[in-house]
Amino acid sequence: MSGEPGTPSGRPGTAAPRGGGTHGGGDTQGSGTQGSGAQGNRTRSSRIKSTRTKSTRIKSRRAKNTAPSPRQDRFGTVAHHVLLRWSVLFLAVGVWEAVARAHGSVYFPPPGRIARHAYDLWFSGPARHAFLTPAAVDDILPSLGRMAAGFAVAAVAGIVLGLAVGRSRRAYALCNPVLQFARAVPPPALVPVFVVIFSFGTPMQIASIVFSAVWPVLINTAAGARNTDPLRLDVAAVLRLNTAERLWFVVLPSALPRIFAGLRLSLSLSLILMVFSELLPGTENGIGFTLTDAQTRSDLLTVWAALVLLGALGHLLNTGLLAVEKRLIGRGKAL
Repeated sequence: MSGEPGTPSGRPGTAAPRGGGTHGGGDTQGSGTQGSGAQGNRTRSSRIKSTRTKSTRIKSRRAKNTAPSPRQDRFGTVAHHVLLRWSVLFLAVGVWEAVARAHGSVYFPPPGRIARHAYDLWFSGPARHAFLTPAAVDDILPSLGRMAAGFAVAAVAGIVLGLAVGRSRRAYALCNPVLQFARAVPPPALVPVFVVIFSFGTPMQIASIVFSAVWPVLINTAAGARNTDPLRLDVAAVLRLNTAERLWFVVLPSALPRIFAGLRLSLSLSLILMVFSELLPGTENGIGFTLTDAQTRSDLLTVWAALVLLGALGHLLNTGLLAVEKRLIGRGKAL
C-alpha cells in the first residue's frame, strides 16, 4: 500500500514547493531594498545640489559685496589716468625744487618761491574780483584780449577762405603756391611792416597775430574740404541740396577734424605772437611788457613767474579747445 501513488509522498500535486515561497519573498524584499537605496541616493544628490546652490549664492553675494561699485571703478580709473599723466611733471618739479634749494642760485629760484610770488602778484585779490589783483588786470587781461581777438579773426577768416578754396580745384591750384609761400614767412619778420602800416599799439599786435594764425586754419580747412567723401556729395545732389546746405551739412562736418588740427596750431602761434608783439616798444601793459620790465629791473622772480604763467595759459587754452573738439566730433575722430 505504501507504494500506491495515492500516498502524499507520491502525489505530484501535493508535493511541497521547493523554496518557491522563500525565493518569492526574497525577491520582494530585495526589490524593496533596492528601491529604498535608489530613493536614498536621490535624497543625497538633492541635498548635495541644494548645498552647492547655497554655496554658489553665498559666493555671488560675497562677490557683489566685495566688488567695487561703478562710481569707485570710475574714480580709480580717473585717479590712475591723472597720476600717469602728471607723474613726469611732478617728478621734474620735484627735481627742480631739490636742485635749486641745494645750489641756492638767484638765477634759478625754486618752483615753490615762483608759485608764491605769482600768487602774491596776480591771484591774491578779493573774491569779488575773482581773486585777481590790480597787477593781473593790467598784465593778464589785456594780453588775453589781444590774443582772443587775433585768434577769432584768424579762425573765421581761415575757415571761410579754406572752404572756398578747397571746394574749387581751380582755385586750390592757383592759390596753393601763394599759401605755402605765405606760411613759410616767419611772422616776426613782418612786424616792421605792420609797424609801418598800423604804427605801435593794439591794432599792430592784433594784425601780427592774425597773419601768423590764419595759415594753419586755412590750409587744413582747404585740405579737409577737398577730401570730402564723394558718396556724401552724391547723396546731397540726390537730395537737391543747394550750395550753402552742402557746405553746412556735408563739407563742414567732414572737414572738422582737420579744422581743429589747424586751430590748435593757430592757438599756440597766437600765444607766441601775443608775447612777441608786447615785447616791442610802445606797449604799456600785457605779459610781454611785464617780462621786459622785470628784466630791466633784474626782478628774476617776476620773469620766472611770467614764464610759468604763459605755460599754464597755453595748457589751459589747449585743453579747452580739445574739449570742444571732442564735444563736436567725438574722441575717435579727433586728430
